[in-house]
Amino acid sequence: MSDRMLTMAEALREAMGIAMEERPEVFILGEDIGIYGGAFGVTGDLYHRFSPLRVLDTPISELGIVGAAVGAALSGMRPIVEIQFSDFTAQAMDQIANQAAKIHFMLGGALHVPLVLRTPQGSGTGAAAQHSQNLETWFANVPGLKVVVPSNPADAKGLLLSAIDDPNPVIFLEHKLLYKIPGRDPVPEGAIRIPLGVSKVVRTGKDLTLVATGIMVNKAFEVTEKLEAEGISITLIDPRTISPLDMSPILESVEKTGRLLVVQEGPSHGGFINEVIARVSESSSFGSLIAPIKRLAGMNIPIPYAPQLEKAAVPQVADIEVAARNLVKEWR
Repeated sequence: MSDRMLTMAEALREAMGIAMEERPEVFILGEDIGIYGGAFGVTGDLYHRFSPLRVLDTPISELGIVGAAVGAALSGMRPIVEIQFSDFTAQAMDQIANQAAKIHFMLGGALHVPLVLRTPQGSGTGAAAQHSQNLETWFANVPGLKVVVPSNPADAKGLLLSAIDDPNPVIFLEHKLLYKIPGRDPVPEGAIRIPLGVSKVVRTGKDLTLVATGIMVNKAFEVTEKLEAEGISITLIDPRTISPLDMSPILESVEKTGRLLVVQEGPSHGGFINEVIARVSESSSFGSLIAPIKRLAGMNIPIPYAPQLEKAAVPQVADIEVAARNLVKEWR
């Protein structure tokens, strides 16, 4: 059993290195991923380990980068695309949503597009409105794409290995604040994979079901520990893959706790958490609720530059704590 405490950047780099050793058809392409090691240092030394033939620095053209990756994938390669900020995927959405996502379906399964697109998202770095968005809902709304949102290094490594194995496109969204923070759990040695489309029960409790994604899982975990001391027991669930979405542990937990709080950093309007709420509402588990469902999400505004406004625009630990405590105490 490994006791290695890696950062998410280290875990992702390790996963890519393992995949490149296992499969000669795996290669990486993106801006500044070579000698520089990536905008957030994720690719690190892979350029020196595997040569510039497999770690390709590209021009600044997201449309061209993803288009080249789609073509390579159709030709039998397994490209890993790194886009410097998730916001820049807007430049490549035709290739992502109209080509990569649809080719397998339109050709009756005759061809596959084994492509992984990795990109950092989220606020908290003072990068302002064009470099701080959470766009998982964009991608989750495109049939043909799998969408992964890891919250910790161990999951990030195992999920990325499975994403690289997948025969069709996977969008892999990494919160930039998590890159340099070690996780709570050790990262296993070797090529240990975590299946896509399987939610994780992070913590089990009896009073409240809390579903969170990405960095909000870490904020929510702080809350579960604090409220445990007050006698409030919370089940915390991390979907990990939001498309396809594994609802089974969420529905089972709602039936036991009777209360549901859902949290995401992205804007509430049209957000992923609304899908969780809808599916609970359509299920037999809905009858187990003893309180209205509560959601916490980012404000429906572009992310501000000013630090205090940036922080106010998305849920913080204190916001989750208040919502969880009130949901339990007001609906006994």
